[in-house]
Amino acid sequence: MHAKTDSEGTSIDASWPPRSPRRPVYYVQSPSNHDVEKMSYGSSPTASPTHHYYHCSPIHHSRESSTSRFSASLKNPRSLSAWKHVQLGRGDDDDDDDDDEMDGRDGSKANKIRLYLCLVFLFFVLFTVFSLILWGASRSYKPKILVKHIVFENFHYQAGNDQSGLPTDMFSLNSTVKISYRNPATFFAVHVTSTPWELHYFQLKIASGQMKKFTQSRKSQRKVVTIVKGSQVPLYGGIPVLVASREHLNTIAVPLNLTFVMRSRAYILGRLVKTKFYGRIRCSVTLRGNKLGKALNLTDSCIYQ
Repeated sequence: MHAKTDSEGTSIDASWPPRSPRRPVYYVQSPSNHDVEKMSYGSSPTASPTHHYYHCSPIHHSRESSTSRFSASLKNPRSLSAWKHVQLGRGDDDDDDDDDEMDGRDGSKANKIRLYLCLVFLFFVLFTVFSLILWGASRSYKPKILVKHIVFENFHYQAGNDQSGLPTDMFSLNSTVKISYRNPATFFAVHVTSTPWELHYFQLKIASGQMKKFTQSRKSQRKVVTIVKGSQVPLYGGIPVLVASREHLNTIAVPLNLTFVMRSRAYILGRLVKTKFYGRIRCSVTLRGNKLGKALNLTDSCIYQ
């Protein structure tokens, strides 16, 4: 057998074509000890091809490392599922934060609405209590009404016919009534009206008059004069005293009743708080033929209800 010399080995290595890789380099192949010695100490041109053969470029190494990491992740499905779980967990946390923020906004709006409703309710309660206090305080300021006197100016008694033509006695009367009205209230005025002032002989009305309405300011008073009269009132024999004294009318004495109702309204807070006062007055008076034109005192002859 023939042993190979160094020159033959060198010529063989130089003439041998470089081995092409079967697939892209994804790993690093460790050289043998003999080749390491050539890479470290060889300086001849014959050693350079082997050095070129075993040299690994940085690009291939980076590709190999990234590919190996990706392959490891594929080989280990637990790490991939954990990574996905972390990502999903972060998304859920963001959604929870958004939901919490929306819930906080809705809660603040609801709290504001409740606060406004409570304030409105409290205002109405306080206003109602204040109005009741004013109304209760105003009830103690009832107007003071006093009938002063009545004056019978004249009267006429004669025969005549009613509207249907039936013959009967007719009576006419003219009189004036004076009263005193006083408003003792310290914080409100009153608006005063009345029912018709009427003179009755028992159930027979012989005269009436209407008082003019007025407004009385606080802590003030006035005198009110109203004309009460009747014209051609058919009697149908209802006043026998007149029939018996037809010839001597200056000596007659006819008992009459003066009745009316005074209505007073107080508007304390505009028209929100109103106080009403009613005074029913009934006075007894006597029509005398010899007292015409004279004031008849009624101070002690009236009943106030």
